[in-house]
Amino acid sequence: MLILLTNDDGITAPGLLAVYRELIKMGEVHVVAPETVQSATGHGITLAKPLLTSQVTIDEGVVGTAVDGRPADCVKLAVSQILPRQPDLVISGINSGANVGINVIYSGTVAAAIEAAFLGLPSVALSLFLKSDVPTDYARAARWSMRVIDDLLNKGLGPGQVASVNFPALGPDAETPPIRYCRQCTRPWVDTYEKRLDPRGRAYYWNSSVFKLGETESDTDVAFLRQGYTTVTPLHFDLTHYPLLARWK
Repeated sequence: MLILLTNDDGITAPGLLAVYRELIKMGEVHVVAPETVQSATGHGITLAKPLLTSQVTIDEGVVGTAVDGRPADCVKLAVSQILPRQPDLVISGINSGANVGINVIYSGTVAAAIEAAFLGLPSVALSLFLKSDVPTDYARAARWSMRVIDDLLNKGLGPGQVASVNFPALGPDAETPPIRYCRQCTRPWVDTYEKRLDPRGRAYYWNSSVFKLGETESDTDVAFLRQGYTTVTPLHFDLTHYPLLARWK
């Protein structure tokens, strides 16, 4: 099995290295990831400048291709130019922070996985919920991810299909969190902005929002993640509102 591994936290991110060490047990893994952090860049791609690449030693014995671009760029470039053949599976992550609810629209991690689905490949986005009072353990999350990936492959994750997976922030003595297949929460994330003035008196604004799991219905990714479950949400990129389309016709 040939696996493409990418992310949006950058090629040297600890989550990427942790899941790499687990994925190599499944097959041949090629890392093509952004040179720098691309969090919340969504599904942007680079058109107005060339995409520079470089070989990066991520850790002893682990070498990847860094791309001076967005996560979606990495997938496009890897599939069309860098990989020896089309990958059998694309993994994006492990992201530092949850990508549940409306965050999947902003997430570069999820965008990379969706780009792979655009190209007809099965893909999985992996994200880890972070909490200040819980130690971050990417190695453990990577082990959890293998259980989820195996489950998805056994269920028949196919070409053009994508799943967004989120792992809860659990203490070091916690048992492996059970999996819940669930829908995406669509409630809005409330933004807050801090207004400041530059030396010339012009107003500028910092987005000072801190992501937290808000109120939601009981059957959503946000609700289950809060309860300590691993959440798996199948996504699709057809944004057509079919009931409205039928009414307008």
